[in-house]
Amino acid sequence: MKINILKIEKKLNIKLKNKLLLEKSFTHKSFNKFLNNEKLEFLGDRVIGLVLSEKIYNLYPDENEGVLDKRLAILVKKSTCRNIAWLLGLQNFIITGNSKKKLSISDDKILSDACEALVGAIYIDQGYEYAKSFVLRVWSEQINKSNITIFDSKTKLQEYSLKKYKKLPSYIFVSSKGFKHNPVFKISVSITGSKKHFGEGKSKQQAEQDGASNLLKGLSLI
Repeated sequence: MKINILKIEKKLNIKLKNKLLLEKSFTHKSFNKFLNNEKLEFLGDRVIGLVLSEKIYNLYPDENEGVLDKRLAILVKKSTCRNIAWLLGLQNFIITGNSKKKLSISDDKILSDACEALVGAIYIDQGYEYAKSFVLRVWSEQINKSNITIFDSKTKLQEYSLKKYKKLPSYIFVSSKGFKHNPVFKISVSITGSKKHFGEGKSKQQAEQDGASNLLKGLSLI
């Protein structure tokens, strides 16, 4: 079974020198046990992770590692890759062992693997910068959505403290430093029986979120 490589390149707005590599990225192991997209998927997954890690690192310079990790996890998870594959129309080109099977959006792994394998093929054929440009383009909507608060440490800490001790966490302002137009606030936070943990941020609310996150880490709750 052959796929229309020129149609794929036109649809995705890409150009690869090695057309067989592109075809391989769409070949599921059920069609060919030896020549399939599994290794390309392995590579593409790492390329996507690097590109998106760099993007959110630059996009959210004031956030701590824990929050960045949560944002990245949402961007690279299988359901996100599946949705991107579906929106790109990759389901129309994937080769499976059952040529009569019409893929649906519920075929999570087949779709997400093909999406990652495609990025792997682009990376091998055209290099990192080309692959980076492609990933940022097709992930643009998901990246724009990543500014939604996805990790509310204060709420999680409050729920834990109320459930276990029937008391709210204690937040205490410690200091502020820096220029008046660009201050950095420091707070301490504790709950019953815990040590004080500290947080910093461009606002008191951000500092409290950071402190709550640090305390949750200290309690091994995240």
